[in-house]
Amino acid sequence: MVHNETSTGVTSDIAAVRRAIDAAGHPALLMVDTISGLACADYQHDGWGVDVTISGSQKGLMLPPGISFNAVSDKAIEASRRAQLPKSFWAWDEILEMNTSGYWPYTPNTNLLYGLNEALDMLLEEGLAQVFARHQRWAAGVRTAIECWGLEVQCQDPSVYSPVLTGVVMPEGIDADAVRRLIYQRFDLSLGTGLGKARGKMFRIGHLGDCNDLTLIATLGGCEAGLKLSGAKLEGSGVLAALDYFAAHPLDGAR
Repeated sequence: MVHNETSTGVTSDIAAVRRAIDAAGHPALLMVDTISGLACADYQHDGWGVDVTISGSQKGLMLPPGISFNAVSDKAIEASRRAQLPKSFWAWDEILEMNTSGYWPYTPNTNLLYGLNEALDMLLEEGLAQVFARHQRWAAGVRTAIECWGLEVQCQDPSVYSPVLTGVVMPEGIDADAVRRLIYQRFDLSLGTGLGKARGKMFRIGHLGDCNDLTLIATLGGCEAGLKLSGAKLEGSGVLAALDYFAAHPLDGAR
């Protein structure tokens, strides 16, 4: 399952799924993709009883793509060793053996590993509680802007709002992809597209990783200008609403 579902701006209750598996007495492994959620939202591989976690370097860890990694439970390792099917991706034996002496069985991405070391230092220096609060604050500011525009947030359940990105639903008659193209061409601002059934109906604003209030306000400014140029009738200025929200909700040490 996915920890932070980027196509809809929804977070999943991983611990609840673990409890349901245990209550059913099912032997299934719990595998979680937290590629976009790691270092943006609380995630507890051991605490939530996850068996296999996959993540990558390019989201909350603030690096280019190029490193992916697993956290693996003893149960998952044993299942891999017992499995008779041919496998490569789920075969951790060589990696585990080399890791005992601090090495890697293949050519490592050395430059990104140096970057990862620095990114982890930055996150730990700030403190994970502060990191998570910072992302929640940005998300709330973006939702405040969307509400002021008179538009809808893609995620309809406030209890599972994503702190990583927010989907903006377009008013009737406005093509979200046309809005995105205009914003990119006029303001050099790239926004996420709607996927699947949501294609053309919404776009996505990211607020994660190496970001701050100023860059987010600029992003909202580009969105607001693009929406107006596309003919959307906005109820108010989301930029001003977000500025007011951030001013009224300061975060000590906010970047």
